[in-house]
Amino acid sequence: MTHQTHPFHMVNPSPWPIMGAMAAMMLTTGLVLWFHCNLKLLLAMGLISTLTVMYQWWRDIVRESTYLGHHTPPVQKGLRYGMILFITSEVFFFLGFFWAFYHSSLSPTPELGGQWPPTGIIPLDPFEVPLLNTAVLLASGVTVTWAHHSLMEANRTPTIHALMLTIVLGLYFTALQAMEYYEAPFTIADSSYGSTFFVATGFHGLHVIIGSTFLMICLYRQIMHHFTSNHHFGFEAAAWYWHFVDVVWLFLYISIYWWGS
Repeated sequence: MTHQTHPFHMVNPSPWPIMGAMAAMMLTTGLVLWFHCNLKLLLAMGLISTLTVMYQWWRDIVRESTYLGHHTPPVQKGLRYGMILFITSEVFFFLGFFWAFYHSSLSPTPELGGQWPPTGIIPLDPFEVPLLNTAVLLASGVTVTWAHHSLMEANRTPTIHALMLTIVLGLYFTALQAMEYYEAPFTIADSSYGSTFFVATGFHGLHVIIGSTFLMICLYRQIMHHFTSNHHFGFEAAAWYWHFVDVVWLFLYISIYWWGS
């Protein structure tokens, strides 16, 4: 940075965007082939390629921010705006699912039996596993906030403990949702109820897995002394994302599990 006359970071040419796109294409194509033809080779190749690109790209960004000093205050400000816009796009992503759910549930068609839940659908009890999952995610929101405040106060050990607890709660939520899917009395093919339920809650579950991965990287970086009390945007971005996941789940629980049942 001493050779620059400006505080901004001009990103070096990187192979990871194009390779990431190719890996994602391979992964999605492999999923389709697995679903329809029970072929797993392309899916495995896509998954390995995606994980490799994730590791390499994250490694480069950690180097830029931690060791090379490229993440100056103006750069961090741009990253904050970028994360805010990304979360805004995610809000509209889920808005489409809520729109589909309310469109079907507020005026059920004759094909659905003129009622919601549709005729023949036995909905899940909102006061069993879904309520437990709600408590788990709300608790994880508290622990990630605890981690953030400990980090800002330069309390290293409580930050690590709170982050570990948040990750455990996130993985517990994923395990509970997998069990719920396995035992559900309906499938994604059961009318618009099944499709809206599994698509909305499934994409939320995917976001929980992504957020847990994000927090695992932050835990590793905290253990490796990458964060300071005033230079830790990587963790802030993970915390913002996790809070977004919490809020979306509250809307899902109230709309699909409680009101929709």
